[in-house]
Amino acid sequence: MAGKSEPIGAEQVAIHPKAGPIQLVLLAVIAAALLVAPQFLYPIFLMKLLAFGLFAAAFNLLLGYTGLLSFGHAAFFGGSAYFTAHAVKVWGWPPEAGILLGVLGAAALGLVMGAIAIRRQGIYFAMITLALSQMFFFFCLQAEFTHGEDGIQSVPRGRLFGMFDLSDTMTMYYFVLAVFIVGLLVIWRFVNSPFGMILKSIRENEQRAISLGYSVSRYKLGAFVMSAALAGLAGGIKALIFQFATLTDVGWQMSGEVILMTLLGGIGTLAGPVVGAGLVVTLQNYLATSDFPVTIITGVVFMVCVLVFRRGLIGEFFASKLGRRLGFRSES
Repeated sequence: MAGKSEPIGAEQVAIHPKAGPIQLVLLAVIAAALLVAPQFLYPIFLMKLLAFGLFAAAFNLLLGYTGLLSFGHAAFFGGSAYFTAHAVKVWGWPPEAGILLGVLGAAALGLVMGAIAIRRQGIYFAMITLALSQMFFFFCLQAEFTHGEDGIQSVPRGRLFGMFDLSDTMTMYYFVLAVFIVGLLVIWRFVNSPFGMILKSIRENEQRAISLGYSVSRYKLGAFVMSAALAGLAGGIKALIFQFATLTDVGWQMSGEVILMTLLGGIGTLAGPVVGAGLVVTLQNYLATSDFPVTIITGVVFMVCVLVFRRGLIGEFFASKLGRRLGFRSES
């Protein structure tokens, strides 16, 4: 036993000093690729990918790091889209103020829905979030400011801080990219804080966390509100990207899509939901004009990933020998 344990320890010493620089190089390559990507790909497609990547990462904060499966995240995404679109178009607010209103509105929704939902666990929690989300859907269908089935159309992008004209596609792209990066950094910092460590302990063994004296309900509610606010950030920039907000944004199908994105990429990883969102958005974009049914193709891809990549695409990579040598690890 001693002869076997020594090489393992030596291997770990050899891996970890190299992990940091290698990961920094990979991050630099990804950042450079995102900066030049609009020269090769349609900017609107890239902005949609970034918005939904942030949405999936926000959802993963609740599912992957807290262990709570929500079927109602479309309420925060779509609600923020409506709040932002209305503030910018009707009230004439600048885009940054409209997005801030959307984030605050989504956080408020998250506080109300979370305070009700966290009283139950497992499938009961999921069903409560779905029911509350559907209640919000019907509110949006009937509310005057949402314009019902027509939605809010022709939303002006405006000028960011009064200086940057977001009607210019490239300016809008770099703004969305900046919001995406800031959102991921917030999630990374949140997950790696003492608060995030407690969330992981709740995910692994809630009863033990309670026995250690932690107020589990408060931590769950905090994670729920943070996840809702970040989902609202994604919804707000989505409303400016496409310049409209509709009932599709708050429908239960949107909640299903973000779950699919997260599972495809890998829960409990920061990059996994982004990769999953990229895969789903790419399939939707490039199959939309073909004769192939997008939903069936997406379903087939999901089944293959579930059967072959049990941890998701990024989760399996992190668990592989190459992933471990690069210093990556999954929290799932």
